[in-house]
Amino acid sequence: MSKSLDLKILQALEQDGRMSFASLADNIGLSKTPCWNRVNELQHRGCITGYSANISALKIGLQVRALVHVVVDFSQYQAFEQAIIAHPNVRSCHAVTGDYDYVLEVLATDIASFDLLLRQQLSQIPGVERFNSAISTRLVKTDAPYSAMLTDELK
Repeated sequence: MSKSLDLKILQALEQDGRMSFASLADNIGLSKTPCWNRVNELQHRGCITGYSANISALKIGLQVRALVHVVVDFSQYQAFEQAIIAHPNVRSCHAVTGDYDYVLEVLATDIASFDLLLRQQLSQIPGVERFNSAISTRLVKTDAPYSAMLTDELK
């Protein structure tokens, strides 16, 4: 398989995941069936994990975005991770190195809701020893295309 064709497919789908196979094939210079086969292979290999819509948090009422740095009792990390995975206000969770064990991206409708979320929910998750939060004042960059990050050797 040509890595350059696969990269072209990934770049095109990152720009428009709703693109038809005919348009995608034209875009990368293949006929429809080989293009469809390559996309299926990329899905099978786990390079493409799904398709979704980009939704504006602000437009749906989620006005507060915060980064919450959490220290966890490691004997309870599995219970912590399970609770975080299930929590609807946690957009992402990263296990990290440094002074904290995890960094959460948390969204809430307003500051009062965020305060309640911290005090009544996140602080009660198993294993949480302490946390520190920083409110995001604005989102400067998000969802950079992965295909743009590939080194020249992979292109």
